[in-house]
Amino acid sequence: MSTVWRDDLLNQLVWHWDNQLRPRLDGLSDDEYFWRPVPDAWTVRGIDEGRDGVLGLGPGVIEFEIPVPDPEPVTTIAWRMGHIIAGVFGERNARYFGGPAMNHHEYSYPLSAAEALADLDAGHARWRAGVESLTDEDLRLNCREPGFESDSMAAMVIHIHREVLHHGAEIALLRDLYLRRDQLGR
Repeated sequence: MSTVWRDDLLNQLVWHWDNQLRPRLDGLSDDEYFWRPVPDAWTVRGIDEGRDGVLGLGPGVIEFEIPVPDPEPVTTIAWRMGHIIAGVFGERNARYFGGPAMNHHEYSYPLSAAEALADLDAGHARWRAGVESLTDEDLRLNCREPGFESDSMAAMVIHIHREVLHHGAEIALLRDLYLRRDQLGR
C-alpha cells in the first residue's frame, strides 16, 4: 500500500514543528504568554473576570465576539495557542482521531504557559499519530468538516497544517516583539 501522499502531508507539519515552531516556544514565560502588544488585544483570561465576550468552560476562557470586529483585534500568544489547541488540533482530533470532545466552547483554556504548552504538545502528538494512521484511500475520501463535506481528507489535513504554520508564525513574531517591547514603548 502506498503512503507517499500521507508521508508528504505529514512531513510538511513535522519538519516545521520540530525545526521551527516548537523550539521557538521553549522558555515561554507566563508574562510573555499573556503580554498584550496593544491595550485592546484579545487574550485568555479567568472566567472570574466576567463571561461577556468570551468562549470556554472556565476557569480559563478566550476572548471572542461574533461577529468578529473589523478590523480584527490583535491577539496574545495565549489567544493564538488556545486557538491552535482547541479550534485547530482539538476539534479535529475529536472528530477524526478519537480525541476528547473539544472546540472553542468546550475547553478550559490554560492560565499558564506551561499548561498551554502541555496541551499544545498533546494535541500535536494526537494529530500526528492520527495523520500517520491514514492510508492514501482515507486521504481521498470526503472529510466530515461541517460546510466542507465534499472536500477530501487530504484537503482538510492541508488546511490544518496551514493553520498551524500561520498561527505559529504569528506566535514567533509576538515573541520577537516581546523581547523588544522596551523599544516599542510597551
